Amino acid sequence: MEPPLPLLSGTAAILLLLLLLLVPLAFLARRRRGRRAPPLSLLVVAGSGGHTTEILRLLSCLSESYSPRHYIFADSDKMSEAKIRSFEQKRAEKFSNSQFTLDRIPRSREVRQSWTSSVVTTLYSILYSFPLTYKLKPDLILCNGPGTCVPVCISALLLGLLGIKRAVIVYVESICRVETLSLSGKILYYFSDYFIVQWPALKEKYPKSVYLGRIV
Repeated sequence: MEPPLPLLSGTAAILLLLLLLLVPLAFLARRRRGRRAPPLSLLVVAGSGGHTTEILRLLSCLSESYSPRHYIFADSDKMSEAKIRSFEQKRAEKFSNSQFTLDRIPRSREVRQSWTSSVVTTLYSILYSFPLTYKLKPDLILCNGPGTCVPVCISALLLGLLGIKRAVIVYVESICRVETLSLSGKILYYFSDYFIVQWPALKEKYPKSVYLGRIV
């Protein structure tokens, strides 16, 4: 049996994540042939409870280059908006030009919802998400597992296929996923540009993933 992969410290893991997030920013700068690159438009998919808490911890490490930040969460999510507003209020004290937006979309799948009806609600959520994603045209999408991220990422992929806007998708699997991926992770593993896991067991099962240790 192979020895377990070493666990990175929280600081080292966050630094590596930041390097990954800076890749698309550097790419945009090169495309502009030496001109100063504009801020990177970031779309963040928040989920109720722990998902939102984890994603905001990641965002706290980002510089002011990631602006505006567009938050999307499910219309039945009653907690995320308050957490995001509180986070952005504190961020505005540090960065005076901080900008963000909030948008809700229909939840693609409720807890214990049947698989048959989930297909219908997910398709509806995709149809609802597409014009919103078209309007926002993000450079980078950051998500960590809520079901809401699937229709948003699919909408972004469609924009890329249509030649409208190519968005880089960064998926960070929740820290509570130790040996198995979430349903969202199982889907977006094949479509994300960077798929980040926080436990070595997942890296062994999913070779495409990037193991950074515990980052939240």
